[in-house]
Formats: sequence, structure tokens, C-alpha cells
Amino acid sequence: MMELAGWGRYPRHPSQVIGPSTPAAIPALMASCSGLVARGNGRAYGDAAIGERATLTTLGLDRIRAFDPSTGRIRLEAGVLLADLLSVVTPRGFFPPVVPGTKFVTIGGMIASDVHGKNHHGDGGFGEHVEELMLALPDGSTIKCSRDENPELLMATIGGMGLTGTILEASIRLRPVETGWMRQKTTVATNLEDALRVLQEAETATYSVAWIDCLARGASLGRSLIFAAEHATHQDLERLRPGAERFPSSRPGRLSVPVDLPSFTLNRLSVSAFNEMYFRIGAMKAGYPHLVHWDPYFFPLDGIGDWNRIYGRRGFLQYQCVIPTAKAQSVLGTILERVSHRGTASFLAVLKQLGPSHGDLSFPLEGFTLTLDLPVGDDMFPLLDELDRSVVEAGGRLYLAKDARQSPETFEAGYPGLSHFRDIRRSIGAAGRISSRLSTRLGI
Repeated sequence: MMELAGWGRYPRHPSQVIGPSTPAAIPALMASCSGLVARGNGRAYGDAAIGERATLTTLGLDRIRAFDPSTGRIRLEAGVLLADLLSVVTPRGFFPPVVPGTKFVTIGGMIASDVHGKNHHGDGGFGEHVEELMLALPDGSTIKCSRDENPELLMATIGGMGLTGTILEASIRLRPVETGWMRQKTTVATNLEDALRVLQEAETATYSVAWIDCLARGASLGRSLIFAAEHATHQDLERLRPGAERFPSSRPGRLSVPVDLPSFTLNRLSVSAFNEMYFRIGAMKAGYPHLVHWDPYFFPLDGIGDWNRIYGRRGFLQYQCVIPTAKAQSVLGTILERVSHRGTASFLAVLKQLGPSHGDLSFPLEGFTLTLDLPVGDDMFPLLDELDRSVVEAGGRLYLAKDARQSPETFEAGYPGLSHFRDIRRSIGAAGRISSRLSTRLGI
């Protein structure tokens, strides 16, 4: 037995950890265990990857099975880390079709969470680029799922948080790129209304994301830096950074947090000082295109090892909601006002535009998503309950891969496909056998 937690370090729960080294060992384990869920690298923030009684780690499933450079199609086991995939394919002129905010996640976890990146408004979630996968079911059988074969189970598994079975391997199609650089343009938004407008105007960009100052108040509420980017061409590289390496390797983190920081470290003064510095540095680059290494553009926090320790021993909650476009400005403004008033919000808050999704439990819907890191504290939970009510009233929802505390009522209001997902779980014998702390808490 081990005490497990997600990346937010809250909540914690004891679970038996099982570590098969090959995909062939998993079906028998699935048939012999109940109260089990698969776990990749533990980067879900809450309790989604903690088994109610047993947790099956997939990190031993780390092989790339096949790669066709003529088509970009790659078949790989579910425990392959995105970081390792990038180290193999980027120097060969390919890039994953969608990446989340960290490269230290597994391919299986990316599918189970249907991760969305800075290009969701145009390219959808990671699950839309999965051509087929192999799934181990609770009865010990293995089944292939694709758009033509068991498509309903495929769509339930994409975004299904591991609750339909254990993903063994998957095939995806990579994006060809000419360089490992991003051609970025930074725009300053003076407030939330301006930020939403700029993001909508940036719809033609492949990638767009806003860093938002969550402590700004008054007329500056929601002031942001919007980063729109494209994969740089060879011509871009010669023009903007002549002589630079065409495919630079991943940058190892130069900093790490060796100890849990005291809770008083994060306060209005320290976070405001960081936000002001970050805003001023970013604003200096506004208005003209420049090249950025792919690693810090997509994975800014990966450069700081164990950064979750910044929030102290009690951990933190990552609160991510999505609000439909028509109500985004009003509801997100309310959320920012309440968080700013409290004064201990995250120093890296993110605002993105999302398009629709298709899985029963996939998070995105057409609108805007806001992500905040908030330290765990007794007074934090009532505040988040208030924010939940605003999200539900607006027709929005919370991201299951980040959730650690929403109520079943909030969850059910946000996911109309839940009933269908439960039916699929029952039909394959997963109900009661595959269960995580998240699924038990929310009654999935």
C-alpha cells in the first residue's frame, strides 16, 4: 500500500500499487482486481488517477512500436512519456498534434483526459487525433477501438478518465514541422474584455493562449498577455534567428524547489510583484514576431522542478472551468473579482479559447477556459463552491483531470453525456470494478 496524491498533492489516499512491465500482463490483472484504475505519471492534479483499492501504473509500457515518417503515423504504448516522444520525433521534423501544459504526462493519460492545448479552437483535443487504441477490459479481454471498430467505446475512452479500461497502446498521426521553433506574436490586453476580443481575433493562429493577471483589479481586471504562435518555417529561422540550430533539443530545467515552501510565501505582495514583473517583460516584446524555443512556449512550468512544492505541504487546487462564449465575460469577470479580492491566487493563470468536443466526459465546449492555482486552505473550499454555482448557472463545467473537490451535483449539471457513459460502463462490466477516488466521489 502507498499513499497516493495527484500533482496538486491534495487529496491523499492509500492504494495498492501494481506495476506490470508489459501490456500482456495487464488483462489478467484487470480480471483479478476490483476497485482499480490505471495511472500514468501522476500529473492529474486531483484524485482521478488514484484507485479506490488498487492503482495500476503504466510507466512500464514505454515502447514506441512503429513509426512511418512518410505519413507521420506512430504506434506507441500507453506509458510513453510525452517528453520522450518529443525527444524522438522533433529532431525528425514532427510534432504531436496536441500537447497539454506539461510534457511529463503519458500518452494513455493524454487520451484518458482528452487533453486540450493552445490549438483546441482549430484542431480539437488530443483524442480527435487518436486513430485507434487497444483497451484492456475488466473481464481480462482486450479489444481494438477505432473510428470503424467499436467507435462508441473509443469515444467513451477518450476523456473517460480511465473508467472504461486500461489503454495499452494507441496510434496517432503527428504533425510535420520545418523547425523546432515557434514564431510568436505577443499582444497586450488591458482588461478582460480586451483579452477575450484579442483571443477571438487570433482564431486564425494555430496556437493562442493568454497569461492573465488574476490579481489585477478595477479597470485593469483581467489584464493579459496573449501569445499567438505558429511553427516557424525554415525561412522564418533564417530571417529572425540566422545560424540557430534548426531542431533544438528539449531544455532541461535549471531551477527546482527542494523543499515545501511556508504558506506565507504566497501572499498578495509576492504574487503581485511576480505578476507585475512578468507583465512588463512580456509587454516589451509586444507587437512584433519573434522566435521562441518550442519547450518554454508549450511547457513554461516544466523548467522548474517540483514546482508544486511552492504551495506548501497542504498542496493546492487547480481550478479550471470553461464558460460558453456568450456568458464568458460576465462569469469570468466575477470569478476574477472574487479571486483577486482574496489575494493569494496563482502566479501563472491561463485563459484560452476552446472549440467543441465529442466525448461523453470530454471537458471542452465552445467558449473560454480559465485555469487558476489556489493553495489549499479551509477558507478556499467555500469560495470554490461559490464559483461552481456561477459556472453551472452559465452552462459551463469543470475539468475532471484537474478536479479534487467538486460536488456530484456540479459534475452532473456540467456533463449531459454522463448517463450514456454510465450505460457503456455497465455494458462492459466496468461499473464497480474500475473505480478511482474521483469516480467514487462523483458517483460515476
